[in-house]
Amino acid sequence: MNLNKNYENLEQNYLFTTVAKKVQEYVAQNPDKKIIKLGIGDVTRPLCKSVIDAMHRAVDEMAVQETFKGYGPEQGYAFLREAIKKYYQSHGVALKIEEIFVSDGAKSDLGNILDLFDKDNTVLVPDPVYPVYVDTNIMAGRKIIFINANENNEFLPMPDESIQADLIYICSPNNPTGAVYTKSQLKCWVDYANKNNSIILFDSAYEAFIDDEEIPHSIYEIDGSKTCAVEICSFSKTAGFTGTRCGYTIVPMEIPNLNQMWLRRQSTKFNGVPYIVQRGAEAVFSKDGSEEIKQNLRYYQNNAKIISDTLTSCKIWHIGGKHSPYIWLKCPDSMTSWEFFDYLLNNIQVVGTPGAGFGKNGEGFFRLTSFGSEENTLEAMKRFKQLFG
Repeated sequence: MNLNKNYENLEQNYLFTTVAKKVQEYVAQNPDKKIIKLGIGDVTRPLCKSVIDAMHRAVDEMAVQETFKGYGPEQGYAFLREAIKKYYQSHGVALKIEEIFVSDGAKSDLGNILDLFDKDNTVLVPDPVYPVYVDTNIMAGRKIIFINANENNEFLPMPDESIQADLIYICSPNNPTGAVYTKSQLKCWVDYANKNNSIILFDSAYEAFIDDEEIPHSIYEIDGSKTCAVEICSFSKTAGFTGTRCGYTIVPMEIPNLNQMWLRRQSTKFNGVPYIVQRGAEAVFSKDGSEEIKQNLRYYQNNAKIISDTLTSCKIWHIGGKHSPYIWLKCPDSMTSWEFFDYLLNNIQVVGTPGAGFGKNGEGFFRLTSFGSEENTLEAMKRFKQLFG
């Protein structure tokens, strides 16, 4: 028996595990201090009424012989896939129902989709980047190339013709920076991928936060994308499903073999998302559910504005927040990311995420999220003003 030695190449601790440990140690020594967490991107608003009502109805169905559900289709129930298809139509994107696969979340699919690709493929990821993109490929032993995202390109790197890559990760709106690609910018990436016979793994987990018709919600709004892009999305941030677990992945028929391979993979390794959860997800797209979801999104968007306005008043450089739940700021006084983390924790008991945990280009930067309560966000920004104003 031999273990997978690629695990030895991983960072010793997952970023958010280190953050949690530091906070626990501080709380143990300072039990009287109120900690405000604006770090990990977990939602705080409850599931909306339409979703809860749909889940309750589904629970009742499970108690009746005639409507009880056992194993469902691995690719998802038709009612949810049809709802997703109609949602894409609202953004001008036509999909076949066979191209839509329901999953237990974007994070799972981002890792699982790699089953379809040989380990000899070269992977291109932006730096800074969501750690899952890097770690899952390190586990598989793939070669990873980083493309620089920084202040000079507004943390939106563009294709480099001198780089050859087989798998390309793009997240827009971006985690951790909140930066968003325009249609013309994404067109450059699509053209690059098609020219190089590459596959784009497009993470659109935060598309619901986009508030501009000129910003694409889906990569499939870009001509040529269906021959080179797989899109992975989630109900976690859109509808508060972080504790309920549901997402979906689009695998176009136009990419040779990939759709059938993903169906085969899911049929073999995945038993599907629970019926009750899928009924709740379907309600997200209903008329009432859509409006209720928008109210929650506006709540988080208002928190982002509170944070952004405060940072502006404190003359702290930042991006994100407008089309994203994330605000990416430059650490004041040339502090490193972890120095700034400790500085905030020790002085005002506000917790964020050090940018260095997202890659070398994240050093000197810091991520805050708008997923806290309005009360806590206001209090945190009041403390910011006292410290930096």
